[in-house]
Amino acid sequence: MSFQSPWEQQHHRKAGIADDIDFEIKGQELQFLEIELDPGESAVAEAGALVWKDGSVDMTTIFGDGSGGANEGFMGKLLGAGKRLVTGESLFTTVFTHRGQGKARVAFASPTPGAILAIKLDQIGGRLICQKDSFLAAAKGVSIGVHFQRRILTGLFGGEGFVMQKLEGDGWVFVQMGGTVVERELAAGEELHVDTGCLAAITPSVDFDLVAAGGVKSVLFGGEGLFFARLRGPGKVWIQSLPFSRLAGRMLAAAGSRGGQNRGEGSALGSLGDLIGGND
Repeated sequence: MSFQSPWEQQHHRKAGIADDIDFEIKGQELQFLEIELDPGESAVAEAGALVWKDGSVDMTTIFGDGSGGANEGFMGKLLGAGKRLVTGESLFTTVFTHRGQGKARVAFASPTPGAILAIKLDQIGGRLICQKDSFLAAAKGVSIGVHFQRRILTGLFGGEGFVMQKLEGDGWVFVQMGGTVVERELAAGEELHVDTGCLAAITPSVDFDLVAAGGVKSVLFGGEGLFFARLRGPGKVWIQSLPFSRLAGRMLAAAGSRGGQNRGEGSALGSLGDLIGGND
C-alpha cells in the first residue's frame, strides 16, 4: 500500500475471485474514486455514480450485482436484484468493462460530502456489514446482499441499523460515508455506544444490539434518539460523523414551512433583515 498524499491512495491486489484492479481516491471532503482497468477487467458501481470513463470502457446495466458471472440464471439475477431492493437501492447496478488495449480508467463519486473508504474484503474475513446506502463501487465478483439484525429490539427500533448491506468476496469494495470517518478496533468484550446513524460499518464478529439512551429527560430534551447502537468486540467498527439522514434533517429544518426561503438566520436583524433586503 502506498500513499500519494493524506487523501490520495493507490492500491493493488493479487489475483483472486474478484477482478484485479488498481485505484486512487482523490479529494478531501468531496472525494471521487478513480479505478484503473486492464483489458477484460470490470468494476461494478451503484447506478448514477459515474463521473467519467475512457472510451474503451463499456457500460452495461444489469440486474443485481453480477457476482454470479455469465452462468448465473434468471432466478439468480432476480434474487440479487431483490436483495438490493430490500436495502432501498435500485434494482440495477452498472458494470464497466475495459474492452480495449492498455490501461483504461473510470471514475465514480459519492453523492454526499464525506469520505470514500476502500476495504479489501479478504483482509477482514471476507464480509463487511454496512449502512444500507453505503455501497459505491467494487471489483466485479464482490456480492452485494442484505443483512437483517435478528434481535427483536434492534429490528423494531433500530432505524438505520435494522436492514443493512452485506458485501462479500475477496476483492476491493468502496463504501461512501458521511463527514469524517473513524476506524476503531474493539478487543474481545470491549463495548462502544454509537448513535445508530453514525454507525457506518462493522465486521461480522462485532456483536450489535441496542441500549436505551437514558432517562425520560434525555429522550425529551437531550436531542438524541431513544437508543444507541451497542457494539461489543472483537472486531472493527467504522464511525461516520455526518450521516446523510442527519444532514437531510438539518436541511429540512432550516427550510421550515417556507419552502427553503432565506429565513434571515445569518442576519442580526432576523425577519427585519428580510424586509429590508426585499426577501418578503
